Amino acid sequence: MQRLGFIHDMLDVKVLILCVMARVNYPVTMQQIYELCYQDDCLSYFDVCTAIPEMVKSGHLKEVEGECYEITEKGRADGALTEDSIAFTVKQRAENAVARFNRQIRRSSFVKTQVIPRESGDYSVVMALDDEMGNLMTLELLAPNQRQAVRLSRLFEKKAEAVYNLTMAELLDDEDELDE
Repeated sequence: MQRLGFIHDMLDVKVLILCVMARVNYPVTMQQIYELCYQDDCLSYFDVCTAIPEMVKSGHLKEVEGECYEITEKGRADGALTEDSIAFTVKQRAENAVARFNRQIRRSSFVKTQVIPRESGDYSVVMALDDEMGNLMTLELLAPNQRQAVRLSRLFEKKAEAVYNLTMAELLDDEDELDE
């Protein structure tokens, strides 16, 4: 029976992994590599689990930071030579997945939260928003219980920019009234 899809053998898997790894800006786990490469129904997690150790052994990938992987110069060079063999649609979907991943990881490096238990039984939630130049805002809120503290933390991670923009707009709006 003929396999449907564009990934047919281990070489196809390795070429796709090299293509993805050349575009990822951060070390990634095997699971993340699989998720970024899964752009074709013929790719399985076991294919990726087989290919990655072989690629480390061949010098195309290197293991860093405990079970995370990066591409090597050899991998980058060989990937550039072979990535034209990837089906256009698979390559486009993989590139889009990598772009989303890079944006998500970059953003998460700028948004930080910490839940700190207090002696009185409530919790402080320290939330910070940074940019390339440094800290833009640090906000500490009191939460009566751990559930609300964790919820505040998670919601800030999703809406940090909106909180910052609303705060700036509100404060600067009052400043305009003072100038009149």
